[in-house]
Amino acid sequence: MFSYSVAHWAAFFTAALLLNLTPGPDMAYVLAHSLRRGRRAGFVAMGGVWTGAFVHVVLAALGLSAVLASSAAAFALVKYLGAAYLVWLGIQAWRASGEAMPQTPVAAVSARATFGRGVLVAALNPKVAMFFLAFLPQFVVPGAGPVAAQLFLHGCLIIVVAAFVEPPMVWFAATFAQRLRSNVRVQRWLDRALGSLFIALGARLAVASRT
Repeated sequence: MFSYSVAHWAAFFTAALLLNLTPGPDMAYVLAHSLRRGRRAGFVAMGGVWTGAFVHVVLAALGLSAVLASSAAAFALVKYLGAAYLVWLGIQAWRASGEAMPQTPVAAVSARATFGRGVLVAALNPKVAMFFLAFLPQFVVPGAGPVAAQLFLHGCLIIVVAAFVEPPMVWFAATFAQRLRSNVRVQRWLDRALGSLFIALGARLAVASRT
């Protein structure tokens, strides 16, 4: 069971690495919190995004992601919810522009909110579900085990690869932002840039198609 060749894993981990290096709403969310509120908030946001991605892994393994691929109504519903949420995050960032960056670690209640929003950013992106549905089956090997188990294994390993890619990004982004805490003007433009990025990502998601 789960017998794969070296070539199989080489191809898979290369693809998984490239996937995790590709910018998207999840990466933008993690970096936004790292820049705005420091390492701890960045890591909390990262955990939320990973949890949301895990939801898609489970759905792909269970075959439920196929519903988004076959149902225009289901895809549109999730798409517009996700787009609206990203735009809302962007507006929140614009409203916060110019406020002083927090000097103390993120509070427990705020950490829960940051984590929960990260889950939603990833879980409400139907393009992620479509990607898993198209990507994971390519690495299913006949006779290597139940298809659902293989899909689940490879989906989880994509998140494991993220654990090697995203933490350094959080660290460097937070270190960079720490040097800017005393410059309110830079903070203001940073917030506006992040807000604009979320709004643009939301708009792009809103016009995305299932193909």
